[in-house]
Amino acid sequence: MSSDPLRVDFYVLEQASPQARLRFACRLAEKAMKRQHRVHAVTTDAQTAAELDELLWTFRAESFVPHSIQAPDEAGEIPVTIGCDAAAAPGHGEVLINLMPTVPACFEGFERVAEIIDASDEGRRAGRERFRFYRDNGFEPQTHRIA
Repeated sequence: MSSDPLRVDFYVLEQASPQARLRFACRLAEKAMKRQHRVHAVTTDAQTAAELDELLWTFRAESFVPHSIQAPDEAGEIPVTIGCDAAAAPGHGEVLINLMPTVPACFEGFERVAEIIDASDEGRRAGRERFRFYRDNGFEPQTHRIA
């Protein structure tokens, strides 16, 4: 793992739907995978993990993102893993896509954290709390507005 400080990026979407967050997570996972990064997406529950699993197969007809729903330490050579238990997430890695409403305990083991915020009131409120957490703990989160 790199000795560089943890990079935290907030992607703020214009849409308010959970589906928009999952679709954007697919885009991020694909981009990171193409750059040879290992990705772990952590979700709130098994249903959301299954939805993300399905979307990674279908979100773009020309896309192929090899992935698996399992703990990253069991993934072998699979570049993208999905889990719904932050405690079971790896203690280290390259990119963590957080789809939980809170900061997962495993975040510091990654080189980069991607936080995806939708336009719903609850999504924005939870996003602001996570942003404050990172900032208050010495990280410098960057914000990106996504149309």
